[in-house]
Amino acid sequence: VGSEMCIRDSFPIRTYGKGELAMCYIRGVCQHTAVKQFNEWIRTAPGLEERLLATGMKRGSRHYTPAQVQLIVNVFGEP
Repeated sequence: VGSEMCIRDSFPIRTYGKGELAMCYIRGVCQHTAVKQFNEWIRTAPGLEERLLATGMKRGSRHYTPAQVQLIVNVFGEP
């Protein structure tokens, strides 16, 4: 279900595993590489990491909540 959710016309805002969401944005690489690159995008997008942490996200958490996914989509657009 995960990867097919990323190719629809309208991207569903729901809970995503960190690897799952990273793979939606960064294709053609292994999940570990996608997560590392996606984390770098989040760190370098002005204010995004701070806003995610303010929602209760922990750096070691394995999922993004729907509110966190919405913040990410607001910055990067739909994958």
